[in-house]
Formats: sequence, structure tokens, C-alpha cells
Amino acid sequence: MTIVPPGTQAASAAPVGRGVGPLLRGWRERRRMSQLELALRAGSSARHISFVETGRSRPSEEMVLRLAEHLDVPVRERNALLLAAGYAPHYPRTPLDDPALDALRAGLERLLQGYEPYPALVMDARYDVVAANRGITMLLEGVPESLLAPPLNAMRLTLHPRGLAPRIRNLREWRGHLLAQMERQIALYRSAPLRELYEEVAAYPVAKDGPTTTAGPVGEPADPVQYFALPMLIEHEGRVLSFISSVATFNTPMDVTVAELAVETFLPADPATVKYLRSIVN
Repeated sequence: MTIVPPGTQAASAAPVGRGVGPLLRGWRERRRMSQLELALRAGSSARHISFVETGRSRPSEEMVLRLAEHLDVPVRERNALLLAAGYAPHYPRTPLDDPALDALRAGLERLLQGYEPYPALVMDARYDVVAANRGITMLLEGVPESLLAPPLNAMRLTLHPRGLAPRIRNLREWRGHLLAQMERQIALYRSAPLRELYEEVAAYPVAKDGPTTTAGPVGEPADPVQYFALPMLIEHEGRVLSFISSVATFNTPMDVTVAELAVETFLPADPATVKYLRSIVN
């Protein structure tokens, strides 16, 4: 398992030439928060927030960071707010292969390896895969080389008609889940590259789903399973495997690169999938 540098990063969407006030107002409205509520959370006054948003008052660097924190602004966009207010960026953007992130890379490697034989991967903000374990490699067997050329993109690999899509037995449901997830990310990051990716994968043709079954040989009935979350039902070597996906990010990141990393793990959703994976991944 190897960690590689992320691909194209999600660019900041801060409009050039606009002051910090309109940007802060945009984030406040996106969070459906009143000026008074934001002021109370940030230890300020509604009058001061109003003055900042209209450009009548220039906020301090500390105030910009405080407002961004209470508005849950992504780290990359916090730098954009600071630049718009006339300050230097606060958060560095360190390449993932930089020696300064050696401990991070080592920790991610241990995490992914420790999750085997179950699939797990690490993605950046554009869903480019920067690390994956043998469980993921197993699921990608048979995918054309053209789709595996760096940077590997998790959404493209999953939804492309020559990728994993034909093997996913509940493709329409799983596709709907992934597209909704991307829509939430676009609303959060306002990323043009992410929007382009969404438009690409949303336009892929969708074949009719195959018969939905729990884990077991294709075409054979399986014991019913009560899923606690939407599973991904995917064929592999004549069997249908079931997985529940979970995504984790870093708390209070202090670097743009780290803030945009996400670890996705696929938890087997039934005993048959557990038994099968343990038998083939050594």
C-alpha cells in the first residue's frame, strides 16, 4: 500500500476583488444564521457584524478566524477570507509527500493495513485516491487500465460504465447516495473542479440494476439481512458482497491538505462477506 500526492486540489472560489464582508455574509446565509446569532457565538455584536458585512468596518485577523470557525468555513476558504480582508493566509498547504507529513502518512498506512482484509482508502477533496489497501485492490480487479491511470478517482471508478458500476447490484440506490454526497460537498466547498466531476459522473448512463441479494453466490437465494444503513452490493468472482461505507476526517486540522483528506472504510454488512474476504485476502 503506497500513499501518493493528491491530484488537483479544490480551488478556492473566493471572487477576486471582493472584500471580506460579502464573503462572510455569504457563509452566514449558507449556514442559515442571523447576524445576532453569529454575534452571540463569536462574542461580538450584531451591529459590528453588520458593519463588517457591509464594509463599514474592517475586522481584525482574529475576528475573521473566529467568525470562520463559528460559521464552519472549510480551512481552504478561511485562507481566502483572510486574503480578502488584507491578511496573510493562516493555514499552510503542505504536499502530502513532504517530510513534514511523515507521521501522518505512516499513521494512515497503519490504519489502512490494519483494516485489511476489508477495503479502505484515503481521498482528497476531489475524491482522488491518495492511498488504498489490498481490499480495494481486490474490488478493482478487471477494471480497465485507462480508469486506473493516476490520479485514480473514486467517483469515476465507481460510477463509470466500464468501472465498478456494472458489478453493483443496487447501482441506482448507490449512485443516488454518491451524487447526493457530492452535492453536499459542492455546497460546502464551492469547488469548480468538483462541480465538473459531478457533471461528468452524473451523465454516465445507468443500466438496470441486477437482482438485489445479500452476500452469497450470484443467482442463489441468501438469508435475509436487516441492514442498518444503505449497503453497496457488489459482485466479485461470482459472489455478491455487501458493504456499509463510513467516512472519517481529521478534527481541527491546521493544514489545508490534511483538512481535505477523508478515510473511507467499507464494513462488511453480513457474515458471508466477512467469511469470503478472510478466505481470499491473505
